[in-house]
Amino acid sequence: MSSPATAPPAPASLKRIVAASLIGTTIEWYDFFLYGSAAALVFNKLFFPDSDPLVGTLLSFLTYAVGFAARPLGALVFGHYGDRLGRKKLLVLSLLLMGGATFAIGLLPTHATVGTAAPVLLTVLRLVQGFALGGEWGGAVLLVSEHGDARRRGFWASWPQTGAPAGQLLATGVLSLLTAVLSDDAFASWGWRIPFLLSGVLVLVGLWIRLSVDESPVFRQALARAEARKAARTADAEPLPLVSVLRHHWRDVLIAMGARMAENISYYVITAFILVYATTSAGVSKQTALNAVLVASAVHFAVIPAWGALSDRVGRRPVYLVGAVGIGLWMFPFFALVDTGDFGGLLLAVTVGLVLHGAMYAPQAAFFSEMFATRMRYSGASIGAQFASVAAGAPAPLVATALLADYDSSTPIALYVIAAALLTVLAVGVAKETRHRDLADVEPPSDSEPAAASEPAGKSGLTLEAGAGKAGKTSSAADTQTLPADR
Repeated sequence: MSSPATAPPAPASLKRIVAASLIGTTIEWYDFFLYGSAAALVFNKLFFPDSDPLVGTLLSFLTYAVGFAARPLGALVFGHYGDRLGRKKLLVLSLLLMGGATFAIGLLPTHATVGTAAPVLLTVLRLVQGFALGGEWGGAVLLVSEHGDARRRGFWASWPQTGAPAGQLLATGVLSLLTAVLSDDAFASWGWRIPFLLSGVLVLVGLWIRLSVDESPVFRQALARAEARKAARTADAEPLPLVSVLRHHWRDVLIAMGARMAENISYYVITAFILVYATTSAGVSKQTALNAVLVASAVHFAVIPAWGALSDRVGRRPVYLVGAVGIGLWMFPFFALVDTGDFGGLLLAVTVGLVLHGAMYAPQAAFFSEMFATRMRYSGASIGAQFASVAAGAPAPLVATALLADYDSSTPIALYVIAAALLTVLAVGVAKETRHRDLADVEPPSDSEPAAASEPAGKSGLTLEAGAGKAGKTSSAADTQTLPADR
């Protein structure tokens, strides 16, 4: 199942494409996680000073959650234009929006200066961040997935995923350094602004690299075929990508949303909420908690490509299920280790949690990319991923903090993550294996064509193996999925 569009590109070209996606996602996640860490550490005092400390933290996390609310809108807008105009243009725009909003946060006046206008301005900029990130993820993983060697798609597509721990590592590292060298008063007064202002420099570097790569060849090929059909008047006008996704891929969208639940919720509990829990309930210092997340994020960065490579050998679903089941089983030991108040216990808890999270996050890029047709892939992957974040990652720190305030115990929080893990196991369990799909052979049907091919597979259709056998192996009728040739 090979084609010119999916033939392995030159190693230097592929590495440049991977670097462009990784740099961009690292910067965008740096901006996003920087806000989450600052929300847990200082924003409650700077923007909500009249509240009880825990209530102030809740309000701070509420503005954090607002950013997630804007992500589905970003997914819709960027997905639509990314499927119409190409991946590269939209990725440049998302980087500019995210970097500009983050830089502006570093210049914001606080509540002490402008009163209630401060949290309002903070919320607006957070909305811009969420909107940009909603469009970033889909484009970044597709740029690599559609360029890369199909036989190693899981490995190469997992590299943009390392932008999350890299961004977390960078954000936590900068904050950890500042809290180590500055007094609490100096950090609260002006030191917290430095990491946000640094975003401006990072964006310039990211733009320089991102502008140097070419558009996805798979997208160019699909666009040329669509334009040829339109010129020959052999197909109706293309429907909106969103309409096509909901018509032809609604099941895949639901599977992607379910797959995201445990991955998203566990990540924000382990990396954002833990800064609150460890410092308030476990008696750990702010610096110790930051250092544990810092070290664990480095391990997370290292294991994601390894999990991605494993998904190329055994399939996306088995690796994903290992992570989902593992994270559910780890939650009670996780909090027990944090409760020891010992740095070693805290480090082990966060590190194992992030390693298990990586088993879900690494194959996710290839898995979601392989679910959708080329001319609706940006929309489909982005909608599935970002709509889930509203119900998963957005409220996770907020729900965990509220549960801690109400029950003064980690047990309800552990059960919350376990429930999410069960949802993910169910979603991935009913999904079809996708690792042998050739992205270049998958295009959407026109509205005038039936959703299923009427001619025998092999002539007008593409038979895709759903199991984890070797590429090119003939599978039984029960283990195959037939897609129309123009899909």
